[in-house]
Amino acid sequence: MRLYLASTSPARLATLRSVGIEPLTHAPGVDEEAAVAAREAELGHPMPAAEMVQLLARLKAEAIVGAEVDGAPIDGFILGGDSAFELDGVVYGKPHHPEVARERWRVQRGRSGVLHSGHWLIDHRGGRVQGAVGRATSAVVHFASDIEDAELDAYIATGEPLKVAGAFTIDSKGAAFIDRIDGDPHTVVGLSVPLLRVLVHELGGRFTELWNR
Repeated sequence: MRLYLASTSPARLATLRSVGIEPLTHAPGVDEEAAVAAREAELGHPMPAAEMVQLLARLKAEAIVGAEVDGAPIDGFILGGDSAFELDGVVYGKPHHPEVARERWRVQRGRSGVLHSGHWLIDHRGGRVQGAVGRATSAVVHFASDIEDAELDAYIATGEPLKVAGAFTIDSKGAAFIDRIDGDPHTVVGLSVPLLRVLVHELGGRFTELWNR
């Protein structure tokens, strides 16, 4: 059974590969800012972080329904995911710019925040939608307090923190600046493997059937 990943995230791809799954990937092409703005306009207030990542995860998965991947129709499970970091009630996505990443790190070092990851899984076995389930997970990230400005500058210069929610990783260079994680570490990478297993089972599948590595 194939898993189709509606994401271009190298971290999510690496996570799946590390647990024996070689997904087929397809860029969802979702305008995330526009989608969130539209939903918040409907609600009349900002979305909580967990709801926001879950909305975007669903939209990403739904965006590739009906698409062809590697020249063939989708036949399997479609997974969409999204992540955001929350500190002091403020939700942060990818910083994109060095100066933004630097300011965020100066605020968050020595402190703790919550990384939220949304998941949406569509059962598209047989080439048609047969069901969908999803859930958001969260984990508390505790940052080291003794990080020097020179270390931050060196880290930012690698470009790594510019492309990830919260401006940090735990599966690459940023791991050195994190004291500990409370919760599922995979959530911080952007894809909770234990939750994926649960979602597959809820749709009547078997997680081990996704193993192809």
